[in-house]
Amino acid sequence: MEPNPTFLKLHKPFWANVRSISEYLGYTERKTSQIKVPTPHEVIEALSALGLESPWLFDDKDIPTVEGKLLIEYFTYRAKMLNSFVEPRLLTAKTAKALFDNLYAKYQPTVPLVMNKQKGAKKAPSYLTCIVNTLIEANAKSHSCNYDPRQLTTITKKKRALRTLARRVDGAFPSVINPHAVWEIKEYYYTTTFGSRVADGVYETLLDGMELEELREHEGIHVLHYLIIDDHFTWWECGRSYLCRIIDMLHMGYVDEVLFGREVVDRLPIIVKQWVKEIEAKKA
Repeated sequence: MEPNPTFLKLHKPFWANVRSISEYLGYTERKTSQIKVPTPHEVIEALSALGLESPWLFDDKDIPTVEGKLLIEYFTYRAKMLNSFVEPRLLTAKTAKALFDNLYAKYQPTVPLVMNKQKGAKKAPSYLTCIVNTLIEANAKSHSCNYDPRQLTTITKKKRALRTLARRVDGAFPSVINPHAVWEIKEYYYTTTFGSRVADGVYETLLDGMELEELREHEGIHVLHYLIIDDHFTWWECGRSYLCRIIDMLHMGYVDEVLFGREVVDRLPIIVKQWVKEIEAKKA
């Protein structure tokens, strides 16, 4: 999923309100479990309960201002995309395995299989990671790729370290040093609850995004940043509020694109071919 241009480059107070209102009212409807779209009246009540003013969003007749309309439009868009686009694309361990088997047979990748950390019957390839690696290798032509960086991502200038990210990423193209693109993969096929480890994964991506934003704003260097996630039970049945946070993060500019489950099959080849095109254009 690419961000909707309507909601890009909005000021920080807009997102402060999105977060505060979402937390107070809740991210989902209790009766239907669908993503919640608050009404103007609910937004006003939420802000009042939080001790915040709302005239800049709604007048004394609860009629939204331009900013208020944009806020309601965003809540509506976020719910629509999660309910109708994201949820159908999230896989289970069974469907992820079937997709992995099909792509592995089709492309016969040379990239080593990455195994999950489960034991016994659950021990298997990390399906999403292997799918991602297979699709990148199949579309990267002869370009190298670091599928498993064992060091921190570093941006250099005149043979000096300009920035070094605080944590390791899951992949870098073409290299972890001065990458054109980096990505994080969050697959949780065998989890039974939405635990702190899953939540931490979201905040780790946010940290990366904030560091890359600072790099972009102060040095004019844009490293493309992607988040790739899957597992229907973990993200949809247990973690819908975190899916909302991920959509917020996408539109705040902390990731360039988020790929959900089976979306990688259609979208990732296009993305990788664009990386190749951009890298080759720089060399020309």
